[in-house]
Amino acid sequence: MPKRTGAQIIWECLVHEGVHTVFGYPGGAILPAYDAMLDYPVRHILVRHEQGATHMADGFARAGGGVGVAIATSGPGATNMVTGIATAMMDSSPIVCITGQVPSKLIGYDAFQETDITGITLPITKHSYLVTRVEDIMPAVKEAFHLAKSGRPGPVLVDVTKDAQQASVEWAWDPRPVQMRGYRPDYPITREDLTRAAALIRGSRRPVILAGQGVIQSGATRELVALAERIDAPIAMTLLGLGGVPASHPLNLGMMGMHGEAWVNHAIQEADLLMAFGMRFDDRVTGNVKTYAPHAKKIHVDIDPSEINKNVRADAAIVGDLRETLVDLLDVLEPADHEQWLAHIDAMKGDAAVRDIQKLPDTGHLYAAHVINDIWRITGGNAVVVTDVGQHQMWEAQYYHHETPRSLLTSGGLGTMGFALPAAIGAKIARPDAEVWAIVGDGGFQMTQAELATAAQEGIKINIAIINNGYLGMVRQWQEFFYERRYAATPLRNPDFVKIAEAHGLEGLRVEKRSQVNDVVERARAADGTVLIDFRVEQEDSVYPMVPAGADLHAMIRRPERTVLAETGADPI
Repeated sequence: MPKRTGAQIIWECLVHEGVHTVFGYPGGAILPAYDAMLDYPVRHILVRHEQGATHMADGFARAGGGVGVAIATSGPGATNMVTGIATAMMDSSPIVCITGQVPSKLIGYDAFQETDITGITLPITKHSYLVTRVEDIMPAVKEAFHLAKSGRPGPVLVDVTKDAQQASVEWAWDPRPVQMRGYRPDYPITREDLTRAAALIRGSRRPVILAGQGVIQSGATRELVALAERIDAPIAMTLLGLGGVPASHPLNLGMMGMHGEAWVNHAIQEADLLMAFGMRFDDRVTGNVKTYAPHAKKIHVDIDPSEINKNVRADAAIVGDLRETLVDLLDVLEPADHEQWLAHIDAMKGDAAVRDIQKLPDTGHLYAAHVINDIWRITGGNAVVVTDVGQHQMWEAQYYHHETPRSLLTSGGLGTMGFALPAAIGAKIARPDAEVWAIVGDGGFQMTQAELATAAQEGIKINIAIINNGYLGMVRQWQEFFYERRYAATPLRNPDFVKIAEAHGLEGLRVEKRSQVNDVVERARAADGTVLIDFRVEQEDSVYPMVPAGADLHAMIRRPERTVLAETGADPI
């Protein structure tokens, strides 16, 4: 067997795992690996901050369905990855982070750039490895990939000491499947659980399906639509589930929860059965759990057993792969008719024209809803959209209608500002033929705007839409609603974003009127490189409806009628 250094073994393992792109930033403790990298067919994307590397790996994984890889050095390089790792953990995104560590003999002596990164990341990874021997590198990397993509996906960290990277050993790839004692990512679906769930479905008169990101992760779109059509049940979407069912499907009600559609939340509250498929009953979805869907039995299907009965108690629970579960349910369920229930929900919509592109007229003001709805219309709904966190994120969910899985990438669980720009770069690497838009707020964009340099250096084509309202918009909205308009630390003095783009050799454009949107968006789409558009929108606009934190799901703050009429000419929803 040929000899390989630990550094070479890292790249041998990555190549065997099918990795062709990594996102990283070099430093002293990881330098042996970087030196060996030049001899392997792997593209390295040089980020400007290690947090950007993790978000790029995350965006790569979400957009392409594979495992993203991020690399950094020890100490501050590794700790800079923590926010991105936590983001991936909360949203079940499969990434592997490889970090360098000080030589093993120096561990525990506060050596230069020493940090216990395995200890730090233990709560926010599926597993963290500290590798101090060259012989242990291959098993650790193989297990990391197996853990990241099996069961409920998530991040795994492999921390490799510098001396382990420099040491040599006779080495050959071990093709055997990974066997991890005590790790059970796959759970058999029992006939008893299936029978209990089917009986509840048959007995329901007002069912609602709650579709989460698990629909996308398991590739279960076709099976879910088939089941909904079979039992004539409407589908409510979580934020991360958007795209899992085509927005145009007549049974798709839209998004639920804090900023979900009013009729969706009312339907959930009136339902007699909730079928939760691949979602975890997050607090932004349920509101006050004590009054959540008080008349409904609950069926919960999830691949992670720890989510069952964690937030909402299930009357029937199935732990297992969602697609396989839906196939089994389709085998035992007969067609049903819930015409009256669907008509009742349709009547609750009332005049929802404010969501209609034809009834968002140009009144001389530029609203975020205008911008996002127009981008949806111009792109034909075919773009991959990556958002930061805040008002623009919710407006995107409301006004960009997603037809396909993996067409919306956003930080849901952790709510990470700064996610969009680097994640959009990762998404474009995973899907080079896709049109990729990063829709960001002026606050979040400034957190990771240095990655413009990465896009420029790597020749990556994405389009960036900054929804620039001069505030930390969602925090300002909370201050308006709950803190008597005391805008503490939310007004922003922003730089000239167009000039920042130009400083990186990129094209920067500005839009101040809705009449300019079409031409500028088309110009950005036609450009060869990354284009940044600064949309100067109304400053004190708010996202409606809104369920106050901890309130009953049906206790929504609705858009004031006079505001709706002034902005759109339509009735409030």
